[in-house]
Amino acid sequence: MIRPSSLVLAAALGTAALPARAEVPRVVTDIPVVGAMVQQVMGDLGQPEILLQAGGDPHSYQLRPSQARSLQDADLLIWVGPELTPWLERAATSLSAQSEMLALLDLPATHRRDYAGGEHEHEHEHEHEHEHEHDGHGHAEEQAHHDHDHSGTDPHAWLDPANGQAWLAGIAETLSRRDPDNAGIYAANAAKAADEIAALDEELKSALTPTQGKRFVVFHDAYGYFTEHYGLEPAIAVSLGDASTPSAARLRAIRDEIAEEGAVCAFPEANHDPKLIAAVIEGSEIRQGAALDPEGTGATPGAGLYAELLRDMGQALADCLGAD
Repeated sequence: MIRPSSLVLAAALGTAALPARAEVPRVVTDIPVVGAMVQQVMGDLGQPEILLQAGGDPHSYQLRPSQARSLQDADLLIWVGPELTPWLERAATSLSAQSEMLALLDLPATHRRDYAGGEHEHEHEHEHEHEHEHDGHGHAEEQAHHDHDHSGTDPHAWLDPANGQAWLAGIAETLSRRDPDNAGIYAANAAKAADEIAALDEELKSALTPTQGKRFVVFHDAYGYFTEHYGLEPAIAVSLGDASTPSAARLRAIRDEIAEEGAVCAFPEANHDPKLIAAVIEGSEIRQGAALDPEGTGATPGAGLYAELLRDMGQALADCLGAD
């Protein structure tokens, strides 16, 4: 007769012999765009937590205590990298030794670019300031130089759909390494999302082709990947780098550049005062287009946010630049 205690022991031994089943990772992301990509890959298996809340500035953000705790408990931090969110680099030191970080900008498949035209614009504005030295604008000149401390890698790489596709694959690979039992689901979800981005990319190419060669104004220098990918003219940025408030000297230089380049449209940006764009184009014939949202902080979070962001940006540019 087999005793119950023997059955319990046999069951325990049998369970111990089986490999441990990995759990779906607890994922924290930096901005809504990355959160959308992670959600696409995870599907119904889980939901990432997005640190940057609606209306937040990715370049400068203060974590709430509850968010700091979520970061400490995370298995995986997926973010663009410190080039976009330097505040998160400091906070990420609280991750446990078992946690992992995936910086999407560092993926080998990511196409990276430096901020466009920094040296050219610096020379242009320096010449403009030199012309006004006799007016006693020494402080303005110093501030203009500060405005142009603008170099290094442009972190807004998701605005190139090819990077978006590469990031989906990288996210799937990282999740699969942490959770091999669901690797097939992650891979299939990433492939499906990449196909959808490819189809959207073709739509945007058709819509934006007629706008090539037309100059336009934006709030800050975040759109180089998008304009480069679609063959558009580089945007004239009112604010450089991290969307800091431009100096009076910078605004004068931008008005000169707008006149010289024959810009036809200007676009405000979500979470930034549209009055600045309105002031720059005041007295000109430039049309004001719909507000752009490069980080997706004004959109509804979810798996569809990335495609929605690209589609809305392309549509806004096509509507205004193609209105001639």
